[in-house]
Amino acid sequence: MRVFLLLLGALVLAFVAAPLLIVVPMSFSTAASLEFPPPGWSTAYYAAYFNDARWTRPTMNSLGIALAVSVVTMVLVTPATFALVRHRFAGKGVMNLLLMLPLAVPHIVIAIGYYAYLADLRLLQTFPGIILAHTALSVPLAFLVLSANLKGFDRGLERAALSLGASPAKTFWHVTLPVLWPGFMAASLFAFVQSFDETVVALFISGRETETLPRKMFDSMRSQADPVIAVVSTLLFTAVVVLVLAPVLWRALSRRRSETAR
Repeated sequence: MRVFLLLLGALVLAFVAAPLLIVVPMSFSTAASLEFPPPGWSTAYYAAYFNDARWTRPTMNSLGIALAVSVVTMVLVTPATFALVRHRFAGKGVMNLLLMLPLAVPHIVIAIGYYAYLADLRLLQTFPGIILAHTALSVPLAFLVLSANLKGFDRGLERAALSLGASPAKTFWHVTLPVLWPGFMAASLFAFVQSFDETVVALFISGRETETLPRKMFDSMRSQADPVIAVVSTLLFTAVVVLVLAPVLWRALSRRRSETAR
């Protein structure tokens, strides 16, 4: 049974990793379009990506928008999560439903609504408009992550701090936040990834100067299948691998240092 499960896991992993095994070699190809296997090997398309403002500008736009969305999302979600998890009030169920609504509504429907709404506010094809739209999409994910962490938090720690004379603000800063910081980091990371990866809404509300990287990849794939797309995909995959492995390596190094110190 164990061998069967290991074999099944290996097959699933191979199925998931297969597209990556194709995209990465294509990023080093000499072909004029996406072609596998590559007829030759070159880093010309990497140079084309880093030296072409048509690609670097959307990349920087996406990074800036995602960072802003992460901050705005946490500013909005943090008090909402504390209110919904710790307090009872009229309309709590409706409020919870409204927070989760963007997860249930198709993005194409949301995109059409934002197109009309932001046009009336004169925020169409602007960075504030994209940030607001992406924040609305990121709120449910951040709320789910943060509420799960908050429900498992021992409130006795806060009561002890308050009984010793600490103000609510100091209690949050010195007691609650240090304990829940992994949840805050995870929630903000989900908001960042949601914004950076979002395509459908960006196709409707972004413009030439506010173009995001996913929209640029979509337009490029639709028009000419530019091999630079493979370069962008490879760089994003590498960034994800680094972010996943970095904490693991840090813990391993910390464990080794502690063992050496003994």
